[in-house]
Amino acid sequence: MPDAAGLELIAAEINERHPGAILGTYYEHDQACLIAEPEKIREVLAWLRDTPGQEYTFLASVHGADYLPAVPRFGVHYELLNMARVERIRVRAAVHDPAAEGGPYPLGEEPLPEVPSITDEWPTANHQEREVYDMFGIVFRGHPDLRRILMPEDYVGWPQRRDFPIGGEPVIFTNNEREVPGWTQ
Repeated sequence: MPDAAGLELIAAEINERHPGAILGTYYEHDQACLIAEPEKIREVLAWLRDTPGQEYTFLASVHGADYLPAVPRFGVHYELLNMARVERIRVRAAVHDPAAEGGPYPLGEEPLPEVPSITDEWPTANHQEREVYDMFGIVFRGHPDLRRILMPEDYVGWPQRRDFPIGGEPVIFTNNEREVPGWTQ
């Protein structure tokens, strides 16, 4: 993976080609990360994939994070690999929470953060973007089938957000399935 100085050079090259695309960098725990403007994430990822000398052609992971109380609140992380050099780089889209600007909103009625989908360029992102949507409520504009993937379709809320209420929902196991209402409906 690129070292700290190499990461700064990559960020400068991307910003030269796509002004304002990279907001910052960090290098810690032997991981290199570019912090990107969410609206330019497609350009950043395409540059890392297509530029000679970079060639991060494998999208290993797309996942979300909630950094509450930090601003911007959310991060969508893209893990890219250069298979030939066995190098990894992370790109984090720093996503603002539109609900923080107003509210309070009733659960399920808050405006949701958005970032462009990359599924047309990186097909492996399809289910991963759906999981981030399902757990954090981050909408991927242009996704071909953005709907819940882990939680029931009628579930209200985003269970991986830091402000999500903990507890109160019964867990269904085979030994209590007859006692938990709604299991068979």
